[in-house]
Amino acid sequence: MSGDAAASADRSGGAAASDRLLATVVREESARITAALTASFRSFDLAEEAVAQAVEEALREWRVRGIPSNPAAWLTQAARHNALDRLRRERVLEDKVLDRTGALLPSAPAAEPPAADERLALLFGCCHPALAPDAQLALTLRAVCGLTTAQIARATFSTLPATGQRISRAKSKIARSGIPLRVPEGPDAASRLDLVLTIVSVMYSEAHFVAGADAAADRDLADDALWLARVIAAALPREAEALGLLALLEFHRARESARAVDGELVLLAEQDRSRWDAALVGDARIVLDKAARLRRPGRWQLHAAIAACHADATDAASTDWLQVLTLYDMLLAYDRSPVVRLNRAVALARIEGAEVALREVDALERDLSRSHLWHAVRASLLRDLGRDDEALTADLCALELTANEAERRLLASRAAR
Repeated sequence: MSGDAAASADRSGGAAASDRLLATVVREESARITAALTASFRSFDLAEEAVAQAVEEALREWRVRGIPSNPAAWLTQAARHNALDRLRRERVLEDKVLDRTGALLPSAPAAEPPAADERLALLFGCCHPALAPDAQLALTLRAVCGLTTAQIARATFSTLPATGQRISRAKSKIARSGIPLRVPEGPDAASRLDLVLTIVSVMYSEAHFVAGADAAADRDLADDALWLARVIAAALPREAEALGLLALLEFHRARESARAVDGELVLLAEQDRSRWDAALVGDARIVLDKAARLRRPGRWQLHAAIAACHADATDAASTDWLQVLTLYDMLLAYDRSPVVRLNRAVALARIEGAEVALREVDALERDLSRSHLWHAVRASLLRDLGRDDEALTADLCALELTANEAERRLLASRAAR
């Protein structure tokens, strides 16, 4: 290798190392920095843009000058400098307006100390019920996880312009409506927490149904969701539902290497359970036990308990389906969504047979007829009843409605058989 080529390789390797470290720092620190700047300058929009600009600067400078001794401090200082620089520019503009009109623009408020856990306060602000659900998710991915607009567009199956507008409108609404970036207290705390946990769950689910992709999950998005669940559980250790969601995601994450093999999707009943991450399953059980000891049951704990039933079975045949069905019956008291009822029907088929379960599934047609999962479950039940022609039609409907390539291959092979 020539001297120039070696130098180029060194620079390339250094850039890759700095990029990996920057991604870690952004995930761990960007939410803290954004929340701290918001508390200081009373402007979420200003803080978020200052942090985004600092990340762009770090991407360039760390590649050239090397990784700083304290990357988090570097990013914090750069973001604060960007915020102050923008305020100075606005002050110059204000002075010009004052010279011409005599009108004085509002001055910047005095700084206040940030909350104890800035990330949690920022997360609750991004998930405020005044914001539309798609805006909540996009803003959380941007401000809390540090994803770029392009990454968010890919993760949420949206276009780049639409995603940018969604984030911009959400930030404007926060500023215009005075939405506080804080953890709520009082009567609305439980409902707000459930909303935050739902957004984190949606993030994890989005990572597993990427249009045009194979069976492998978007690991960055899935890891961000799991990371957020851990942040919430650590910050709110007395909230049983926060622990419940963390346990649920850990159970799901433990099955990941068996769920996707060589780009192909493997259904739960056919997974090689020796590939499951036993350590992560053990962690999930410990977290779920902690939640149970708080004696405040809820839907996320019940979802996790159902996942634990599957983890307890040495193989699919030894699954305790009666316990699974009982847990689903309990879950209906907290969550009667069509998806929960569809999943319950799968367990019901194991206990009372396909015909009884099919009646439950058909009752969900109005709510789920545009879901490929509804058609796939229905096809499986019809096949169990010997109604193969109807099963084939249902499989073809499911195939038409899914954009994930691994799911399409699985459904196509099932239809061919």
